[in-house]
Amino acid sequence: MLITSWNVNGLRACERKGFWDWLQGHQPDVLCLQEVRAEVSQLSDALQTPAGYHVQWNPAQRKGYSGVATWSRHQPECVAAGLGEEAFDNEGRVMITKHAGVVLYNIYFPNGGNTLERVPFKLSFYDTLMAQLQVRLGRGERIIVAGDFNTAHTPIDLANPQANVRSTGFLPEERAAIDRFLSLGFTDVFRHSHPEQSGHYTWWSNRMGARARNVGWRIDYFLISDNLLPFVDTCRIHPEVQGSDHCPVSLRLKNLDGLA
Repeated sequence: MLITSWNVNGLRACERKGFWDWLQGHQPDVLCLQEVRAEVSQLSDALQTPAGYHVQWNPAQRKGYSGVATWSRHQPECVAAGLGEEAFDNEGRVMITKHAGVVLYNIYFPNGGNTLERVPFKLSFYDTLMAQLQVRLGRGERIIVAGDFNTAHTPIDLANPQANVRSTGFLPEERAAIDRFLSLGFTDVFRHSHPEQSGHYTWWSNRMGARARNVGWRIDYFLISDNLLPFVDTCRIHPEVQGSDHCPVSLRLKNLDGLA
């Protein structure tokens, strides 16, 4: 099963920048989109009912803001939107689905804000999510958390760590939240496969030719419960894919037959 996650930074804009050509060439079994930034009625007919996919939408109440969607070739075994907390759920940040016995969280994590005013909100979001995940892990569920975490975990996850030690996305308390995820029993799949390699990024500023110079941040992840590690085939970042200031990341799982 090929699962792909992509912050499209506006699905309507991404559609105009080659989304369909990319989808036809990539053909994921499950596609997690973040920052859709549209109500379903504002999308083209092709996006509203994409051929070959079942789609679960969770738009934000505020127009043109946030929003996630999960596309899957097969109808999910179960579907839930949000974390059950109104302050978070109004922003359309979470879609939970189940595929081949695996619980998939598609998440657009909050940004801390240019003046760090949203950092407490972001950290509270992390805490609420982890409390829910801990319950699931206690039941032995197999879990994937995919999406834009808006946090670079370690210095090798961004091009200029020293210049960003006081920037949201690389604050000690934000990085510590990722540590807590891992301590619960999750693995950062890409970093597990590339433990010491720098230069692998998923987001680049639109200013000063940052993407061309590969001055970026790795803030889009697949975190999987440790009981899924034997099923991992590959995890890849696709920096060649344009259409957004983020690029897609993909996870291929194998031998899922018989999971319940």
